[in-house]
Amino acid sequence: MARCIVVANQKGGVGKTTTAVNLAAALAVMEKKTLLIDCDPQANASSGLGIYPESVAENLYSILYEPEKVWDAVYDTSLPYLNVLPSTSDLVAADIELVDKQGRENFLRKVVAELGEKYDFILLDCPPSLGLVTLNALCAATELLVPLQCEYYALEGVAQLLKTFELVRKRFNTGLHLLGVVMTMYDGRNKLNRHVKREIRKCFPKHHFETLIPRNVRVSEAPSHGQSVIDYDVKSKGAEAYLGLAKEVLCRVPV
Repeated sequence: MARCIVVANQKGGVGKTTTAVNLAAALAVMEKKTLLIDCDPQANASSGLGIYPESVAENLYSILYEPEKVWDAVYDTSLPYLNVLPSTSDLVAADIELVDKQGRENFLRKVVAELGEKYDFILLDCPPSLGLVTLNALCAATELLVPLQCEYYALEGVAQLLKTFELVRKRFNTGLHLLGVVMTMYDGRNKLNRHVKREIRKCFPKHHFETLIPRNVRVSEAPSHGQSVIDYDVKSKGAEAYLGLAKEVLCRVPV
């Protein structure tokens, strides 16, 4: 059975999509069969791997209510072990449409269930909100990975996400576990970054990743080429960090 990891943080600009894309690529390089599901209407995870909404016939929104058609929306990437189920701007309608539907939190879970045993890892990249699409992702997943920018306000935002996580685990998905918090955009020369790092490790003694994702130009450049940083420059500091994070994920059992 695939490990299904939801990458979520309702605060924007924390490196969430960047982490989802590059962690998926790093796992694929390690020959783990990986699927990245783009749950964000902005579709940045899709375009970041060279899959553009206007060039695909099917996407997450088009099959959300017909999960048996999920394989029509799964696309190959430049990495042999990595597939993408892309998003489109139409997905923004799902937050409204799902409100009145029975079992509204389980539509994405049914999509994931259709994928069967093909993958070792399924990663879900969420929008920067706690709407119904994010709720669906939390209900479909077995593990939660939280990217956290090394800035003061990031600590405040994660408290709300963890409240939602506990609520989802109690009411909808008892199988959901916290995989961990990964610190992004880290600059060891910055005093505030170092302080926030200490605070995060204090707040999450068992749930922080040792790998720190640095600020890195190559990581920022890669999406404009439709590539992960692993493809774009595997020798860069950013690529090395995401490969390190993937190794930690492989070794870590969520609790």
